[in-house]
Order: sequence, then C-alpha cells, then structure tokens
Amino acid sequence: MSRKTVVIGVMGSPRRHGNTEQLLDAFLDGAGEAGGTIEKIVLSKLTYSSCRGCNVCHKTGVCILEDDISETFSRLLDADCIVISSPIYTMGITTELKGFIDRAHYLWVRHLLHKSDPLPPDKKRLHRGYFLSTAGMNRDDVFITPIPMMQAFFNIFGFSYCENILAKDMDGYGGITGNPEIIQLAHQTGKDAVEGILAKKPCKS
Repeated sequence: MSRKTVVIGVMGSPRRHGNTEQLLDAFLDGAGEAGGTIEKIVLSKLTYSSCRGCNVCHKTGVCILEDDISETFSRLLDADCIVISSPIYTMGITTELKGFIDRAHYLWVRHLLHKSDPLPPDKKRLHRGYFLSTAGMNRDDVFITPIPMMQAFFNIFGFSYCENILAKDMDGYGGITGNPEIIQLAHQTGKDAVEGILAKKPCKS
C-alpha cells in the first residue's frame, strides 16, 4: 500500500474559528478532497516556550527545552505539505507563530552547522510549503514582514516555499466570508498541492 500524502496545517492565531482559521480550513478541505491525509495543529493548544538564545544547540544540535515543540516538529518533518497560517497583528505574524518559528533554530543548526540536511534535495523539491494570512487593513505592504520569516522556516524544514494566499481588507469585507473568491482559491490550492505531490511534480523548477 502506498504511503498517504500528509498535509499539516499550523494555525497561528490565538482566536479560534476566525478569518485565518477559516482560510486554513478551506485549504485543508481541498487537500482532503484530493486524497491527502490532513491534520491541523493549533498553536494555542500547545505548551512551549520561546527560544532562550542560549546556543547550547550549536554544540549538540538538540534544544534543551522540553515541551511540545520537539514532537510537533518531528510530525512536520514527516509531512509532505506544511501550511502555515497567521493573521497580521501590528504588521507582523502572531506572537504564538513567531515563538514557534524561533524554536526551529536547533534544526537550522543541524542543517547548516552540523551539515545534517533534514531532507535530500530530490525530496525537498516535492515537499511543499504554503503561507496563508489575513489582515484587517487594506494596505499593499501589510504582508511584507512575514514573507522572509516563511522563507526561513520552510528552508529550515527542507520544504519548497510554493505560494502565499493573502487576504487583506478583512475589515472592509466584513470578514473572510465576505470574500468567497479567496476561500475558493485556498480550497483549490489545497487540491492542487496534493495532486502535484501525487504526480511528483515540484511547485518550483
């Protein structure tokens, strides 16, 4: 029996069932329809601390903090597709998601300092990463800050950074349900992600 295509969504908003989670759910529903095995990780339900900057991992490649991060990162590394979601708070991602990303520093150490790449290049091309975000403001620059963070995150995990789905002006739309086109886009992108993985087609050349 062939291995299931695993798609994991990471919900970075502290607010449940809001704009960002609805957008993430649409992506996951599409991935599930295409045959993917879907899972959603809600960061507000996890117990983890921020990175302390102690740099012990530079010697060991292991984080000294013992909480939910290690097991969660292991699941993400085993996935075929990771979908990171966050609303924009004060022109950036949530505290929950920023702390989560910072804790991946020990994986970066393994990758770049200890030369232990989490995935070989051929698998990296087929492992897909997506970023979903919503913002209340109608500003063209409202999503600029998170993009480099997502690039770093997916690079650390050995995933190709495939696409962003960004929904601004949620205040103007009266919430995500006022913009059904972006919900449909997320749903279709989820389907396309799984179909692309099953076809062994990288999202980037």
